[in-house]
Amino acid sequence: MSWHPSDDPVLGDPLSCDALELVIVPRTRDLGDGFEVRRALPHGKRQMVGPFIFFDHFGPVQFMSGKGMDVRPHPHIGLATVTYLFDGSIMHRDSEGNVREIQPGAMNLMTAGRGIAHSERTPDVQRANGQKMLGLQSWIALPAASEEIAPSFQHYAAADLPTVQDSGFTARVIAGSAFGVTSPVAMVSPWFYTEVTAQAGIRVPLDPDHEERAIYVVDGEIEIAGDRYQGPRLLIFRPGDRITVNTTKPTRMMFLGGDALEGPRHLWWNFVSSSKERIEQAKQDWKTGRFAHVPDEHEFIPLPE
Repeated sequence: MSWHPSDDPVLGDPLSCDALELVIVPRTRDLGDGFEVRRALPHGKRQMVGPFIFFDHFGPVQFMSGKGMDVRPHPHIGLATVTYLFDGSIMHRDSEGNVREIQPGAMNLMTAGRGIAHSERTPDVQRANGQKMLGLQSWIALPAASEEIAPSFQHYAAADLPTVQDSGFTARVIAGSAFGVTSPVAMVSPWFYTEVTAQAGIRVPLDPDHEERAIYVVDGEIEIAGDRYQGPRLLIFRPGDRITVNTTKPTRMMFLGGDALEGPRHLWWNFVSSSKERIEQAKQDWKTGRFAHVPDEHEFIPLPE
């Protein structure tokens, strides 16, 4: 995905308890053809949760036959992208030669490091037949010492990720550790990301051991300390407190967070860095064609001027 700044909404939600630091109402943008993106991070009051610096919720949208998603090749530095789908499929191609169809429940982690370009498009079969799409894309800012690592790519099918089933809820551990199990995904800093689906009337604990934690309510409704929150909402918690989430409706939510980075990051378009000068260099590299080319692609997104 690509990032452009937009205004934050005026929040109308009260703080629900001492442990709840901030409630973010994602702001909505229409990217065309009814394809909506709800953006929770970055936010005017909070840049990151752990290393999560960008959080987009796209769809639900129904693409008719012949239509689809077409995010042309664009560059990244200093971050890792996580694409996670509930419905639909996306074809990922990048300048390292990786080609992979992303399907619901799979983990797709592209680490940009010193620089990578990629495209995200609807696969040919789904474009011909039409498809419903609903998913999330997050960016994980890299530690300063790892911002210039070599680009890399990891993909794990849904069946390869550990799941935990309890009375009334199921958790898929996409990255890091949660509910006593650990994902196989390799990371350069400690963070976690878990999908939780729960029936109404279920209590789900949020692990207090992670330094920074949030819950993104995709759909449904939850109750915390007597206050109710409908999706979509990003709830950010203070460290250390034990949190119990009570579902008042069938709910799908993401538990996320991790260790805070050593400092804030500069974010411009699709570039993240601890150095403004490095972002300026990346701008010129993209503008002058010094990023590696994405095989089998003949388009690109120009540098915003």
